[in-house]
Amino acid sequence: MRLLLAIFLPFAVFFTIGRPIAGIICLILQVTLIGWLPAAIWAVYALGQYKTDEKIKEALKR
Repeated sequence: MRLLLAIFLPFAVFFTIGRPIAGIICLILQVTLIGWLPAAIWAVYALGQYKTDEKIKEALKR
């Protein structure tokens, strides 16, 4: 679900993963039509990093 959000509303992903300042910067980038594609790529990348960090935290708990 977050992946679809990252493609269509990139700024919202940053708010769901706890990075509101990055979300505001992404929103400013997304406002321009040319900036929407880099914003979507950045959101997908950040989402991947977030998932990796969560997996590492889970592995260290064990």
